[in-house]
Amino acid sequence: MELEGLFRFSIDNALELIISFDENGIITYANPSAKQQLEFEEGLYGHQIKEIFPAEFQSEGEKAVPLQKSGNVLRDMMAYRKNKTCFPAKGRLFLYREQGEKKQYVCIAYNISNESFLEKKASQAGQEAEDALKVKSEFVANVTHELRTPVNGISGNARELLAMETDKEKRKRLELIEHGCQDMNTLINSILDFSKLEAGKFTLEPRKFDFREMMEYVKENHSNRIIEKGLEFTISVSPKIPVYVIGDKLRIVQILNNLISNAYKFTSVGGIHVEVVKTAQTDNRIELFFMVIDTGIGIPKDKQDKLFQSFVQADASISRRYGGTGLGLNICKQLTELMGGSIHVESEYEKGSTFTFHIWVEIPEEEAGAESVSEPSVDVDTQSLLKKLQNISEERVSKKIWQYGTTENNNEVKKKMSKLILSVEMENWEKAEMFAESVKKLLEDAPREVKSAALRLKMSVQKGDYGKTTETFELLQGIIMDHGGKSDGTEDK
Repeated sequence: MELEGLFRFSIDNALELIISFDENGIITYANPSAKQQLEFEEGLYGHQIKEIFPAEFQSEGEKAVPLQKSGNVLRDMMAYRKNKTCFPAKGRLFLYREQGEKKQYVCIAYNISNESFLEKKASQAGQEAEDALKVKSEFVANVTHELRTPVNGISGNARELLAMETDKEKRKRLELIEHGCQDMNTLINSILDFSKLEAGKFTLEPRKFDFREMMEYVKENHSNRIIEKGLEFTISVSPKIPVYVIGDKLRIVQILNNLISNAYKFTSVGGIHVEVVKTAQTDNRIELFFMVIDTGIGIPKDKQDKLFQSFVQADASISRRYGGTGLGLNICKQLTELMGGSIHVESEYEKGSTFTFHIWVEIPEEEAGAESVSEPSVDVDTQSLLKKLQNISEERVSKKIWQYGTTENNNEVKKKMSKLILSVEMENWEKAEMFAESVKKLLEDAPREVKSAALRLKMSVQKGDYGKTTETFELLQGIIMDHGGKSDGTEDK
């Protein structure tokens, strides 16, 4: 009896609608929640179940017969109140008791109005977000195309004036205008690519191309300015990579250009090394693994997770000092993912960085031949290769290079000073400033007098003052000699 009372108490206080009815569809019991939600204050006893769930029953004479078999199946229903308004519900219909022709059914349902409302709101919000993204993408595309026209017009006129101008000061200003236009076009292209990727409208255009010819193009595109900066630059391609592959050549070059440009921007001594190997093959598809290793300023561990986010630099000071929008690496990440791969970074602050990415390309039928395999095969242990290349990079840039007075430091200072004065004589102040910054950094461990002279040299270069720069240059050279720095690269014992 106690158990029956507990059962009755549970039903009476349940939040769900619990309604019992007989084989004729006449309601014999409804719990308080059903009475309240269906607004039958006087109770539901004696009413037809078809009044509450008209879509679930059909009339056969005076009887209400379920349209679907009873059972433990949760289904969508519409429950009607006394005033004929309705609300969505989910419920189950059970055959509770059967004695001869007499049957007793139970319907348990719960109101899902709130869930339905929230679902519609979420769907509406999703649609609104999609529409907003579409409008934004179209706006960005239109603005970038509109910006390109005046930028190209300014650039074209600057080039024409440069061909006619002989005055050095005017030529310098025209070159700055042209350089600014190039930066603007790069920025416009990055924003347009990012907008397309974000909107999901970016599509790859895979074509057959000569892989080594592409890598040679990348090398020629960067080698002059990297070597001019006094850095080593090498590119190595594994002989296991086929001559021709099928992929989006333009986007692979875009990723490499971005990573090499970043390495160039943040590296003042040492060098940049690019390695490409074939790491795996499945049928006519091969995985290519790229490494871009530099001996630059490096990235602190706590900043590395921000690198591939859009509009984010590892450090705000980097944006101020080196420029950039923070879009490049995010675009690289999305492009590698579109090509079935991913991109990663390993770096140590002030010791350089290693960016790696892998992508999948296809081998043309005429090149596949006997190499085609049905099971995935691994050609290279990328971890051991990375370790080997990083060791080479560390050997190229000894820690002694930053220690004032060592042979390595003297030689590097001498090299940068030579390139600095040559840039000044050629009135290439942008390069001169780059070398002045390198000299200043190499002399950070020097006595105060030397560091002060290096700072004054950088400031005079920034002002573009030829007389002051040459004077400060000779002063710094003399101070270095007085403090034991030898022009032949030897050091005092």
